[in-house]
Amino acid sequence: MNTAPQGLRILLLCHSFNSLAQRLFAELRARGHTVSVELDINDRVTEEAVALFRPDLLLAPFLKRRIPATVWQRLPCLVVHPGPPGDQGPSALDWAVLQGESTWGVTVLRATGDFDAGPVWAHATFPMRPASKGSLYRGEVTQAALQATLDAVRRFAQGEREAGPPPARWRPAMRQSERAIDWAAHSTADVLARLRCADGQPGVLDALWGQACHLMDGHAASAALMAGLAGAEPGRVLAVRDGALLRRTRDGGVWIGHVRRTAALEADPGRTGFKQVAAEAFAAQAATLPDSPAPLERPEDEWGELRYTEHGPEGARVGCLTFDFYNGAMSTERCERLRAALLAVRARPTRVLLLLGGADFFSNGIDLNSIEAAAHRPGDSAADASWRNIHAMNDAALAVLETTDRLTVSVLRGNAGAGGAFLALAADEVWAHAGVVLNPHYKNMGNLYGSEYWTYLLPRRLGEAGATALMAQRLPLLAGEAARMGLIDRCDDQARAGFEARCLQRALALAASYNLSERLAAKQATRERDEAHRPLAHHREQELARMHRNFYGFDPSYHVARHHFVHKQPHAWTPRHLATHR
Repeated sequence: MNTAPQGLRILLLCHSFNSLAQRLFAELRARGHTVSVELDINDRVTEEAVALFRPDLLLAPFLKRRIPATVWQRLPCLVVHPGPPGDQGPSALDWAVLQGESTWGVTVLRATGDFDAGPVWAHATFPMRPASKGSLYRGEVTQAALQATLDAVRRFAQGEREAGPPPARWRPAMRQSERAIDWAAHSTADVLARLRCADGQPGVLDALWGQACHLMDGHAASAALMAGLAGAEPGRVLAVRDGALLRRTRDGGVWIGHVRRTAALEADPGRTGFKQVAAEAFAAQAATLPDSPAPLERPEDEWGELRYTEHGPEGARVGCLTFDFYNGAMSTERCERLRAALLAVRARPTRVLLLLGGADFFSNGIDLNSIEAAAHRPGDSAADASWRNIHAMNDAALAVLETTDRLTVSVLRGNAGAGGAFLALAADEVWAHAGVVLNPHYKNMGNLYGSEYWTYLLPRRLGEAGATALMAQRLPLLAGEAARMGLIDRCDDQARAGFEARCLQRALALAASYNLSERLAAKQATRERDEAHRPLAHHREQELARMHRNFYGFDPSYHVARHHFVHKQPHAWTPRHLATHR
């Protein structure tokens, strides 16, 4: 075992390079470990990766299959399980959400021949909050997994052994019958628990307008809204808002944001569905429903994707614009709504505008699922939908760039990637929590060139050489590292709880600062000077010329990569920028 100062050689074996795997990858590298990644394709590939990399330790943060015996019998293998000691099974977090556990945890255990049955090396616990499985996984589970993994790796490097006996309780995979919603009998709380425990995958099997589908992304409707819709029978779909469908429950209602249709798509027989905005998946039926828009400024319990609040005394006001899009995906329609909101709040008398994105993701750029759906619509195409979406993303970023009469700050509560990272960089400052991971590059999606004015935004922070290097490396970046290199302005390493409140207090101090007027004047002069040197329209034109080739050119790499991503097709190989051992 290598315990030299440079750290361990650690092989990450994972089903996909998801948010948890990315966080562990970046955090372990930051602590001096040599880390390489292999996607779990088959046993032979895993055996080959071990032979090539010769790791001291194999770490499995996200697997759907057993590690082959030929590996775990010869090499120490640690598995990250999203459940506390004593818990076993593939639906650990699903059961915790459904049953309303007050506390939960993550266990790091040694791999054996059975799932989640090896000796425990480390564990961490956290209080549960009323949220979806996906939100908990990206937040509390990831943080607890990091804590437990670093503890286990430290103990392993120091030559210690297992910390405790193996777990003892096996719970099977949750079946659809255990998630099923009885609209006539279940309360809103019951319905939300079922939707939340199935969020992302697999969804709750149900039906809309007689069409089988999986439901996900649920939000409670306000009592005030439902009072005006009294009399409708449970299960009935009543309205549409921000692409979500309002469905009556026994004692209220829920907004269902996304669905996955299960029958074969008419334009492509034999293929099952993928996650879509609910009103887009049932466009004909949704078109007959009344639209129930949510005003930007509204009560806290009134759900909507965009929300605006103001704080502070007159003359030193701070505006806060939240845009909480599912998985950070920004479709053409969402980009247009965000741009309209930006133009609206620019009319407000604020001195500082905070752009808070979503709680789980700031933004991940264009909506690949919505674009994929266009490929199955008569008279439309994925290329055309991509072109519309990238123009709308650019329009939203431009609205931020052209807000020169006040200070703009992007607040990253969650991860940001591709065009979403550059939407954040369009602001004057970027503040991020230390748990945030950034992927400020495009090439992983079929070698996309990228847009959102990145050729202007990135060099002004990193210089031309730094911008070129960052876009080429294609690896996840911790907020702390991004702050040290100057990509972002501030990394908050205090507890995640209270991050928004700390940012608001900082913004209020900025709004009241004696020299803000001078700072705004300097900002406007810089923008005028940059515009005279090279207009933003020229950056956009040059970027989109390259993107047009990605969308419409002879190389289908982007369309292939998007299709595989949306349909969650198994990986055939591990990208070489991750598998450094190859």
